[in-house]
Amino acid sequence: MVENPSGGRTSSGTNPWSDKDVEVHWDSVASVYIQENEKVKHAHDQRFRETVKHLDLSAGQKVLNISSRDCEAEDSIRMQQHDVAVIHAEISSGLIDIARKQRPEAAQVKLDSYSNLPFGDEEFDRVISLETLEHVAEPDVFLSELLRVAKPGAKMVLSCPAATNEIPYRVFTKLFGGHGEGPHRFPPSREVKKRLDNAGWKLMLHRGTVLMPVGPLWLQNTGEWIIRNMQKTFISELGIRQFYVCEKP
Repeated sequence: MVENPSGGRTSSGTNPWSDKDVEVHWDSVASVYIQENEKVKHAHDQRFRETVKHLDLSAGQKVLNISSRDCEAEDSIRMQQHDVAVIHAEISSGLIDIARKQRPEAAQVKLDSYSNLPFGDEEFDRVISLETLEHVAEPDVFLSELLRVAKPGAKMVLSCPAATNEIPYRVFTKLFGGHGEGPHRFPPSREVKKRLDNAGWKLMLHRGTVLMPVGPLWLQNTGEWIIRNMQKTFISELGIRQFYVCEKP
């Protein structure tokens, strides 16, 4: 299980681990993935509630969800628009097996690499990438691949933690355990925006969310009210889940 405690990267913009290392980590925690997320379910499920707000789904569209983990996004997508084709792409065989037991109807594709996606050009109307960018070995190549498989005019909803969350994450893990993040580097939002622009994505919206991921529901909701009203400030950067809504020109 490899992590990157220094948060560094090579001069080429790649991270000091391989996609295989990421696969190994998620395979190693697949058996506890769901039960650990249940401990922080309200904060965990926020990624899906927020995502469907921005997808603008229509009947007949084809959606790519990468990384899909246990395919939980399927539930929120179907509640929003039942008549869409969803492809769940995941690098971990262990999590694919867990998802198959939880949601046998979900269409899954095994990834070997984030840098070479097994899909055709301009295949998807919508792309969902939740908490994945921080793990990939070659983030610029990954974002370019997502652009390649997206149709012109396609929307993408992407989320990842900001750099300010590295220390809180390590404190939380020390105190409460969890499934861990494995190889990762939480990037500053300004870096994510630059990478998106370089890949060819047009950024439509950036929002920091989830200021209080633990505690009673009233406290979490209070944190969400604060961060919602403090966008474009440093408080927004403290949110553990940064959302980027993009469009392919």
